[in-house]
Amino acid sequence: MTVTHTVRVHRSEENTPREEQLAAKIAAVAADQVPVEPEVEEMIINRIIDNASVAVASLNRGPIVSARAQALSHRSGAACGQSGAGASVFGITEKVSPEWAAWANGVAVRELDYHDTFLAAEYSHPGDNIPPILAVAQHKESSGADLIRAIATGYEIQVDLVKGISLHKHKIDHVAHLGPSAAAGIGTLLGLDEETIFQAVGQALHTTTATRQSRKGEISTWKAHAPAFAGKMAVEAVDRAMRGQTSPVPIYEGEDGVIAWLLDGKDASYEVPLPGKGEPKRAILDTYTKEHSAEYQAQAWIDLARRLHNEHPELADPANVERIEIATSHHTHYVIGSGANDPQKYDPTASRETLDHSIMYIFTVALQDGAWHHVDSYAPERAQRPDTVALWHKVTTSEDPEWTRRYHSLDISEKAFGGSVKITTTDGRTIEDSIAVADAHPLGARPFAREQYIAKFRTLAEGLVEEAEIERFLDAAQRLSSLGAGELDQLNITAAPGVIDLAAAPKGLF
Repeated sequence: MTVTHTVRVHRSEENTPREEQLAAKIAAVAADQVPVEPEVEEMIINRIIDNASVAVASLNRGPIVSARAQALSHRSGAACGQSGAGASVFGITEKVSPEWAAWANGVAVRELDYHDTFLAAEYSHPGDNIPPILAVAQHKESSGADLIRAIATGYEIQVDLVKGISLHKHKIDHVAHLGPSAAAGIGTLLGLDEETIFQAVGQALHTTTATRQSRKGEISTWKAHAPAFAGKMAVEAVDRAMRGQTSPVPIYEGEDGVIAWLLDGKDASYEVPLPGKGEPKRAILDTYTKEHSAEYQAQAWIDLARRLHNEHPELADPANVERIEIATSHHTHYVIGSGANDPQKYDPTASRETLDHSIMYIFTVALQDGAWHHVDSYAPERAQRPDTVALWHKVTTSEDPEWTRRYHSLDISEKAFGGSVKITTTDGRTIEDSIAVADAHPLGARPFAREQYIAKFRTLAEGLVEEAEIERFLDAAQRLSSLGAGELDQLNITAAPGVIDLAAAPKGLF
């Protein structure tokens, strides 16, 4: 059964026993090599396919081109003084050092904001665990079964931390939960002992705490790099721990530690649920992916806007609309809504990353188009259309306590990420509607299953990957548990000839 652990700050003179520290409890879960349940294995395969689909769609976007070029400056092999097989980079056949593969692939997976999510006390994209864990698995020539166990751990630890500890409340970026979860997953992969995993978790947390400015105001390309950096730090933390190097202790509970100075302070107390000894790791089943390339809180709003487009096509014309009022959760209002007080969220010249975090923009475009596209919906010419700008500036958000309560509910049957909308027309009519979860959510109108994950991959890979390569990858991914030691390179994808021009990459230091 799940065990809930109380985590609080300890004075140095208390000499908190190692086994009472959260990092040690995480390490114990990671070292517990319990079997993976069939439905968990199936979902892991779904998410490997999901990650690959969004990574392929990003192959020629600026952050990926840059990260790939950096990775290629750190190739693997004995000639480079490196042991191990090296790890693959999406789109190409060259292999690099695993921490740099984790970096390049992590950026590719995160760039479009189009893969899985879990929201509770904190929010997260647990699929960010896959690139660093897979990179190490390829480098160490692990098997598919090894990879499955490791990914189950990565998801479990991140979801459990997200359930128990809020980072955004103190403007700390959510990847501070990713460093420890990826390190724990790699520990499971390699069968490391609890002490080594403990030290790796501590180092990974210590090196991945940063502010949320990367998701505020004019959002930059660092948004895609942040989880990749956490994954890279996790790989390096494990490497150091395996060499006998230690971490700050206690990393969470120390009087100068994360909780005391970055989170709720010296009097804080958190409740973190973790599987008990011998309990299966099932947390991936609590997570959900995206049908649309947008911040998760926007998923349901896109679906609602599409519905309103079909039922009330006249709303696409700003001349027919007096105002649009969205009532939603605290998080949606203050992070991607007008409550953020970011003028950039109404700026037609804003970056894609900023538009992705503007529910006012997203709802407007989906209402006008009745659709959402991962490229076209963010294009400058789309954002700058005069009728779009006019309608966009009529949209505001507000917090509704009931939607906030449902957002934080631990009851999966009522947990919600939507809200209600009230549209007042210029002829005096009022149109009201609401939505609780996205259509693709497990409780939504059209829940994602294997068929939808494969369709998403085929759609995003079209024109970028040859058909034979698409089929080869899907076949390998779906028989993951049967892939033997050294066969995980089959989870890489090679772009079609001419899609990637490595010579066109920007030059840097390496």
